Amino acid sequence: MNITELRNYIEQDGLQSFFHDFYFGEADLQKDRYQKAIRSFEKEFGLQDLSIFSAPGRTEIGGNHTDHQHGEVLAASINKDAIAIVAATEDGRISLVSGEDPLLQIDAADLAVKEEEKNTTASLIRGVAAGMKERGFKVGGFKAYVTSDVLIGAGLSSSAAFETLLGNIFSYLYNDGSVSAVEIAKIGQYAENVYFGKPCGLMDQMACSVGSLVHIDFADPEKPQFEKVDYDFAARGYHLCITDTKGSHADLTPDYAAVPAEMRSVAEYFGKNVLHEVGEEEVVKNISVLREKCGDRAVLRALHFYEENKRVQKEVQALKKDDVEAFLQAVSASGASSFQFLQNVYTNHDVAHQNVSVALQLAEMVLQGRGAARVHGGGFAGTMQAWVPEDLVDAYKAQMDAVFGNGACSVLWIRSCGGMRVI
Repeated sequence: MNITELRNYIEQDGLQSFFHDFYFGEADLQKDRYQKAIRSFEKEFGLQDLSIFSAPGRTEIGGNHTDHQHGEVLAASINKDAIAIVAATEDGRISLVSGEDPLLQIDAADLAVKEEEKNTTASLIRGVAAGMKERGFKVGGFKAYVTSDVLIGAGLSSSAAFETLLGNIFSYLYNDGSVSAVEIAKIGQYAENVYFGKPCGLMDQMACSVGSLVHIDFADPEKPQFEKVDYDFAARGYHLCITDTKGSHADLTPDYAAVPAEMRSVAEYFGKNVLHEVGEEEVVKNISVLREKCGDRAVLRALHFYEENKRVQKEVQALKKDDVEAFLQAVSASGASSFQFLQNVYTNHDVAHQNVSVALQLAEMVLQGRGAARVHGGGFAGTMQAWVPEDLVDAYKAQMDAVFGNGACSVLWIRSCGGMRVI
């Protein structure tokens, strides 16, 4: 569609059913959001024939730091997303503006890793393009304006949403939409690991790309097995609340990197690469020597991995049986294990600042034994997840906002699909 046709289509409620199905309580905000994005594209690039793409953020429900050891997770795509207004070009140049940031330009013919781009948006663009090409897919130029309401640094995987967005753009513009959601996820992980420089697992990208409430088994990371789980939490009286406690993520890469490194050190004692390849009973049998060789924290993190996998399975089975109380018990146990054994609720390099610890204590005080709360995502800094009974949502949100700032607590919905071309 050209810009005028697209504007008119949206103004005449052509996307209204899409907005309600994918944004839930925030559906009424989307018409203005999309129109503003189109105007921003026109201001930067002029009149074009356009497509619109969307990729959601994600929430990790179970499986804290299990994916990088080829374990299991329960995750979901959410109603916060990144959208891109896009026009294909024939010059082989990728020109992209994200929000209020300056224009980025990448030559699709120059896809080598550039050290000076590490930890930048440019590195992700170049990395996704390179990953596409290495897997035998076509790449080419485009112009794009991107806007995202996936909070940066809040554990909702804003970077994975952006990678998924780029993967879908390349898929539909140059590969007839043939790149699968799993391939897009693996390409996003490749971009983040190799080009951006963050040693993440595959869970974030899989949840953003595949979408819905999904149980993922990473036993074979080249062919992760996934199963969508159909469950309506709101109908059972619970809402998903994510609180951004505004903790700083500065200089936390060593903390994140130490988790997989220490888990792998335990696996390496047995001549293996990841903990999935080692039986839990072998680790327990050799705890004394592992404590000496790898350290106590590495042993505790390894034991967390095995027990967390079991909790994911319990969560999935509980939802299939419509036993929400059993599900909540497993979520609470996951949170306790992450705090005590995985030890990713705060960094021991700065014990004076424990935002998530404070949030967890506040949640316990408000919930009074109902619902569940746990650290969310990679940990060490800013975000906590809670399943809050409907009658406590207002009180819970008010308490979190009072401590961490207005808007710190968001009530989220699980959306039914991952990355996609909207139109």
